[in-house]
Amino acid sequence: MPRPICPEIPGHPLHLIQRGSLHRACFFCDEDCAAYLRRLGRYAGRFGCAVHAYVLMSNHVHLLLTPSHAGAATKLMRALAERYARHVGEAHPPDRALWEDRFDAIPVHVGPYVLSCMRYIELNPVRAHLAVHPGHYRWSSFAANALGQDDALVTPHSFYCALGRSAAARQAAYRALFLKTRSATRAAG
Repeated sequence: MPRPICPEIPGHPLHLIQRGSLHRACFFCDEDCAAYLRRLGRYAGRFGCAVHAYVLMSNHVHLLLTPSHAGAATKLMRALAERYARHVGEAHPPDRALWEDRFDAIPVHVGPYVLSCMRYIELNPVRAHLAVHPGHYRWSSFAANALGQDDALVTPHSFYCALGRSAAARQAAYRALFLKTRSATRAAG
């Protein structure tokens, strides 16, 4: 898997997008999603990447993470793509390459954009009409960030932590960001 199209700056978040080959499915059942998340947690720890938000869609993945050193995100994505493709090949008959050759890596340079990026990622299932609310979609970090459910994969970003002094205050402020988005969407429509 080629390196991302942007440099990895240690301590600066990246929005990563990995698509299924030819935009075809890369997740076929709940076990596939669980297997991907287990591997994501393993490789994030191994390569020094803090995952702040994620969503698994049927044919692509969005991640917001912060690498601790240059090259960490590329190593994570390479290992994750290879090992998960092996899982899919064993569980489902392989008929093609699972992933596109390259993943997209978009630097999140402006600090407050971190929260917007998290919201964008976690709203993906709503925009795709897979759920009416992000809390109804199982394969995202929304439950951890907005509802306080345990998710060992999620590491709160400092901008998320600045939303409130307590976990409950941060979660309420984060949920309010989603209400503002829905109100703006209704007003525009």
